[in-house]
Order: sequence, then structure tokens, then C-alpha cells
Amino acid sequence: MAPKRQFIPLLLLSLPALFFYSYYHSSLHTPISFTPNPNPNPNLNLNPPKNPNPNSPNFILTIKLLAFDRLDSLSRCLRSLASADYGGDKVNLHIYIDHFAHTDSGNDGSGSLVLDKKLEGSHRILEFVDGFVWNFGEKLVHYRTGNAGLQAQWLEAWWPSSDNEFAFVVEDDLEVSPLYYKFLRGLIVNYYHNTSNFSPSIYGASLQRPRFVPGKHGNKMQLESGKRLFLYQLVGTWGQLLFPKPWKEFRLWYDTHKAKGIKPYLQGMVTTGWYKKMGERIWTPWFIKFIHSRGYFNIYTNFQRERALSISHRDAGVNYGKTAGPDSSLLDESSLDFDLLEMQSLSNLKWYDFCFREVLPGRVVRSFYELGSVLYSVQKHETIVLVSLFTSSEMVIRNLLCHFERLNIWNYIFVGPKSDFLLDLARRGHPVIDADQFFNSIRASKLKGFQESSVELFKEILVKAYVIKKCLESRYNSWVVDGNLLFNSSDLFLDFVDPTYDFYAVKTVELFFVRGSSSVQEIWVDNFMYKVAAMVDSLMSRGSFTREDINFVHVIVKLLEQKGVRIKSIDETSIGLKIDTSSGNGTSHMDVKKMVFWSSEMAWELVQKRLEELGMWILHDSSCMAVVCNQS
Repeated sequence: MAPKRQFIPLLLLSLPALFFYSYYHSSLHTPISFTPNPNPNPNLNLNPPKNPNPNSPNFILTIKLLAFDRLDSLSRCLRSLASADYGGDKVNLHIYIDHFAHTDSGNDGSGSLVLDKKLEGSHRILEFVDGFVWNFGEKLVHYRTGNAGLQAQWLEAWWPSSDNEFAFVVEDDLEVSPLYYKFLRGLIVNYYHNTSNFSPSIYGASLQRPRFVPGKHGNKMQLESGKRLFLYQLVGTWGQLLFPKPWKEFRLWYDTHKAKGIKPYLQGMVTTGWYKKMGERIWTPWFIKFIHSRGYFNIYTNFQRERALSISHRDAGVNYGKTAGPDSSLLDESSLDFDLLEMQSLSNLKWYDFCFREVLPGRVVRSFYELGSVLYSVQKHETIVLVSLFTSSEMVIRNLLCHFERLNIWNYIFVGPKSDFLLDLARRGHPVIDADQFFNSIRASKLKGFQESSVELFKEILVKAYVIKKCLESRYNSWVVDGNLLFNSSDLFLDFVDPTYDFYAVKTVELFFVRGSSSVQEIWVDNFMYKVAAMVDSLMSRGSFTREDINFVHVIVKLLEQKGVRIKSIDETSIGLKIDTSSGNGTSHMDVKKMVFWSSEMAWELVQKRLEELGMWILHDSSCMAVVCNQS
């Protein structure tokens, strides 16, 4: 718990009420209960700091202790830190003592008495800290000249001097287990220095007992007893280990946003309400907004029976009539009934977002044979939405994802050429298909007559066709969706229920529906795939062409018509609104349209401007303006 502030008791007392926002429902993602691994590539962009000797610490850990005016609390915290087992490692201790606020002492003398009492309390704390012996490393005392407050206490406590320096931040009424350092050391060795377990998505680890879901209407926190570690986006404030690179990144992000007057508002989060009431007296809404924008996660423990390696005593103060008591039970040798240092592979840990929905990072499909298990992990009601990235900008796709979350659409998979953006989507938990490697895998085994063809459009059409083929093998319905459109509602995916048609096509928008029936599977065979390749090759060999002349829907419809297959053709203007360079075009008609679309040639900045006019640009700072915890 923080140094004594008027807002902290109110915050803690409000926590029980906040839990009414968490409902007993399952994750929005389809539960993973199949044998194949849905996450064939769990670690992306691995670049951990090198440690030539994993058995050597090769890092610096500094304890950052934040204190104010509670000597008893501070002394208990320091005693617990000094009683921990550091195994001969060097661990530094930096103590930050905030100053009381300077106020007018008044003319009646009473103010002077209060001031003298505050000075006496501060001097007693300084005397105790000066005499406190720390045998494990450097001890540094920072006594502030003014009242900095909680936000500055946290943000100004640390600037990493290297990529191998870590900070463990504790507030003055915390108590840590004698085992806490052994555990933190194990985390750093296993999940920071170990290449096979490193992820750039992890910003640290919290030792407090997890129990709070900040997303309004989020899932109840339910954890498997056998999984003692998991990853969760929420930062902890009662014993938080911070990794150097993400913390530096946050501090620079904070500086930019604070200087520009940008507030850390994130709709749908309880913490945004806290910030609106308390303002700059708290720091966590800033960090939460940053984490949301970057897609980062925190390591948490799940020791069962309300046990933790760091607990808050929630001591009485000016605004407490009595002490609230410890929030958890301290785990020590006497209560330890498992191997504390046994840590599972990162690929076996579960990841959760602010709504406590499970996230599956690292799903990158690079071959036809990897596709099946990932499709299973995303399908909803046996339907897959395949979203094309080939002609869409990064910002437009990020805005599309915000709408998917708003509309509770999770059964999508992105397909596009290999790029940093594609891998970043996968790191954040969005399933993707690396079209370059996927195409190479099918060309080598199934398209031997087209070995020399590597034109991007040829690749795009063939990859989409083979993804549909895999969907049909599992009897999944499939949608092929161009990235240059947005849905106004999810009803569009429910409208195609006429059993007399297995195919629906909107040619100019590249919107195509394939029913997962046995009759369609008989059509969509390897011979059909070869004909797709042959037609694309033939059309492209005739000379100059545009995407309007040759696209996936155009080619597939033409081949199906040659086979006498009935296709339901849909006029895009009947279901969608096209935006262009004209300002405010069609704005009044958007409420009756199911989607909005635009040309791939339109600059994304202009797309943003037109979507803002329609109220459909819900992206800010490369991330969604809101967290939407849809109920299952």
C-alpha cells in the first residue's frame, strides 16, 4: 500500500464494490481442448540480453522502497527485506522518503505545533533509516525536500543504467517472504536470460496475490490449481519487479503524453474512473494505458489458499479507523508445499488481458499443415473470418481490430506478407498467416507447374484459396474479407442463411462467403486449386492489369460459374457505404448500412478523416480508445 494519502483508503475501500463488475462467464475465445498445439511459434522476435553463465546472476537488482510517515510500517518492511535469503548475491537498497506537504502554520500557534510534530516524525524516520544496517549491497537514502506524492515516488525512483538492471518496488507497509528473492532470481534467469523462454511482451512480475479485474464486466478470475504462474496485463503495486527496457519505454511514452496534455483515459476500465477522481495523485492509469497500447504482460503467481510472496498490511492511518490487516498470507518455508523454483516453459503458461480473457500470443501459420489447429482455436460457430492485409495500412487494420473487439468478433485470422507488423499482431495474440512462407510450402508440394511465379497477387490469391480448402476439410464456413472495410455490426455474418446458396460474392469489395458443406468440399479439391493457379497465371500473362481486373473473388467466381455453380451476387451499395475523397459523403446513411468500405488506393490519413466523420475511427496512439469486456 502507498504512503498515507487521503485517496488511497478510498481506493482500497472501493475494491469490493468493483468486483460487482466481474461476472461468472467464460473467455470470449473458444476454449482450447484439442491435442495439436494451437501455438506453433510461441516466441517471436527473441532478443534477450545474453548471459554467458545461466548459473551466475549477471544482473543487478535494486530494491526501491517508497516511504512517507509510518515508522512502524517502514521498520517492519525493512526487517522483512533484511531477513530474506539472497544467496550471496549483491542486492542494493534505495529508500525514498517523501516529505510532508508544506502548509501555512497559522497565527494561533496550533499550526506550529502540528509542524513540529511532522518534523519530529520525519527526523525519527531518518534516524532509523540511517542506523539500519544493510549487509547485501549499497544502501541509499533519498529524502525529498518537498511533497512529491505517489506518482512521482514511483516514476522518479528508477532509470535503468543497463539492460541487466532490475528494480523491485515496494511500498512502506508491505512485508515480503524470506523466499521472495530466490523466486525473483529464478524468474529473471528463466524468463529473461533464457532464450527459449524470453518474450519482449513481458514487462516484469508481481508478487502480490492476484484478485482484481479492471475491465468493466470482465471475467471472474479463475485459475487452475496446477498452474502456479500465469501472465496478466495488470501491473501490481504491492511488490512489483520491473524489467529495464519496458520501463524506459514507458517513461519516454509518459513524458511525451504528459507534455502534450494527453490524458491516460481508457474507456471501459475501472482505473479510468479512479484517474478522473484523483488525477495526478496516482500513477497506475498511465502505466495501464501504456501497457494496453503496447500489448505487454506481467508475470503473476497462483499459489492457492490466498498465499503470496508479498503482502500489504493496509495499516491504519489518518483515514482508517482501524487496520484493515494483511490482504493475503505470507508464503514461507513452513507453508511451502511445492517446488518454488520449478518454472514451466513460457509456451505452457496462460496469458490474460485486462478483461481476464485468455490471449494466445505467437500464432503464426507458415505452412498448410500448421493451419488446422490454429483455425480450430479461433473458429466460432464453425465459422472463420479470413482478413487480408495485402493492401491495407497498419493503422487501418488496428482500427479494424478495435471494431472487432467492440462487436465481439474473435473468429478471425489475418493473412499477409511477412512484416514486422504481421509479427507484432501475432505477439499481441492475433492469429496470422505468413503468406510468403505459406505460399512456398504449397508451391513446393502442390503447385509444381508454377515454380517460377512469385508475383504478390498470384501468391495472395492462391494462399486464400488454400486456407478455404483447409476450412472446408473441417466443415467450417469461411469469409474472405478485405482489410479496407469496416463492419457497422456483426449482423452481416448472420445474414447468409439461405441454404440454396453455398457462395455469396461482393466482387468490388472483395467480400466472399463459402459455406462449409460436403458439396462445396467436393468442388474445392486439389484439381480446383490447380485451375485457380492456372487462371491467375493466364490473366496475369496478358499484360498490364489492376487489382480490380484480377482479384480473389473475381477469379473464384469465374471458375465456379464455369462449373455451373450458383453464386449469390450482392451489390455492395445495398449493404455498405463507400467513402472517398469527398468530405462527409454518405454520413447520414451510415446508421442503416452494415459496413463502410473504400479504395485501396486511398491514403490512410484520409481514410481516418472520413471514418472520424462517421464516428468509426476509434483508434488513438496506435491502440483502441476502449477496452470492451463482452460477456460470453
